Amino acid sequence: MLPPAATPDGLAARCSRVLFSPWARLGLLLALLACAAAAMLLWRPQQLLTDGWPDRLSGPTALLVFAAAYGGCTTAFVPRPVLNLAAGALFGGQAGLAAALAGTVLGAGMAFGLGRLLGQDALRPLLRARWLTAADRQLSEHGFRSMLALRLFPGLPFCATNYCAAVSRMGWLPFLLATALGSIPNTAAYAIAGARATTPTSPVFLLALGFIAVSGLAALVVAWRKRKALRGR
Repeated sequence: MLPPAATPDGLAARCSRVLFSPWARLGLLLALLACAAAAMLLWRPQQLLTDGWPDRLSGPTALLVFAAAYGGCTTAFVPRPVLNLAAGALFGGQAGLAAALAGTVLGAGMAFGLGRLLGQDALRPLLRARWLTAADRQLSEHGFRSMLALRLFPGLPFCATNYCAAVSRMGWLPFLLATALGSIPNTAAYAIAGARATTPTSPVFLLALGFIAVSGLAALVVAWRKRKALRGR
């Protein structure tokens, strides 16, 4: 009796396993990020600081569009300080802060979802170095506290921390809540600085710059102290 011929279903199943394998999904994630970064280089969102916002967009619609664009830009490695300054310069301190915070949470959620769906399965087996396993354990077991500290004391790139958190076992709710709360102080400082950029000698502008400098210095101190703790575990 002749052996049964390979069925199309068997071939389709093998192709599906290859296409949806962890490394194939990681390759798709890297391709998406490369395309997004290239698009940002061509669009150059930093021109918002010089060219301004399109006149046809105003009011709540402009805030929503800006928040959506902000979220997309952060997943493509555009630095948040530039976007926060633009938010303040375009919409003022309060409205700019609201739009920037909404874009921050949106962008963090997009990056976290992409990293969790496309990158976690492939990257988790590579966490073998002692400091990587220590950082992963910290994020997985103390997700809210760790992410809140990262947001309050800026230092690591925003996009990188989002994808690193996605590789860990941190939950969605602690990640998004810590991002929303921890991003308020520095986002507010940059938005206020952008809103008062036309009066660089005003007390409010100088106070905002001072807060940015102090928070950056505090981040360096915390990172230096944590560096030895992670290596020693």
